[in-house]
Amino acid sequence: MKFADLLTSCRASGDLGPMVQSIPYANFLDLRIDIKGDEFTCILPFEKKLIGNPVLPALHGGATGGFLECAGLFYLLWKMDTKTLPKTIDFNIDYLRTGQPRDTFANVVMVKLGRRVANLRIEAWQSSPDKPIALGHCNFMLDA
Repeated sequence: MKFADLLTSCRASGDLGPMVQSIPYANFLDLRIDIKGDEFTCILPFEKKLIGNPVLPALHGGATGGFLECAGLFYLLWKMDTKTLPKTIDFNIDYLRTGQPRDTFANVVMVKLGRRVANLRIEAWQSSPDKPIALGHCNFMLDA
C-alpha cells in the first residue's frame, strides 16, 4: 500500500497504528498513539530492551530521543493535511530527569506553523506531565 493511501486510511479510521507499524524505528519502539478529541498522546510502552543503564536502571537516551522525534512526526501526520512524511530539519533534546523503567508519555505543542516549516515542542513524562523527563524542540519541513 502506498504511503498516501495508508495515511488516508488511518485518518478515516482514527487509528494511526498501521502508520506506526509502517515506520521501522517506531515499530521497534512499539509506539502507541492515543487520540481523544483534540488531545494527542504518544506512548512508549516500557520494554527491557529500552534500558541504557542497567545499574540505575534508566531508559536509553537514544530511545527517549527517538520517541520524542516520532511523537512530533505522528502529531504532524495526525494534525496536518499532508500526503508525505514531514522531514526533520533540526532536533534538540533537553534531558531533565532519569527515565525510569516504566511507560513514558509525550504531548506535543505546535509552537509555530508556517507554510513550509512546523516548529514543535514535545514533552516526555512518566509519573506526571508536570514532571517531564525530557523536552524536544524541533523543526519539520512540510510538503510544499
